[in-house]
Amino acid sequence: MPIYGYLCKSCGEKFDLLIGVSSEKTELKCKKCGSKDIQRTLGSFSVRSSAGKAGSSGSSCPTGTCPLG
Repeated sequence: MPIYGYLCKSCGEKFDLLIGVSSEKTELKCKKCGSKDIQRTLGSFSVRSSAGKAGSSGSSCPTGTCPLG
């Protein structure tokens, strides 16, 4: 089940909701104030590559401009 990040437009609270894929609908409202005036936000994600590639050091590139190996 995916976890989505939300921002409450009423109180500014940032929170995550676990959204199921079943026919049951999850009520989308702020956990702090109960407002339904919320906006889904972009979350972070991770990408994993194979460890056996030549030139792969296993470390992340902090600048985002590292050459491809």
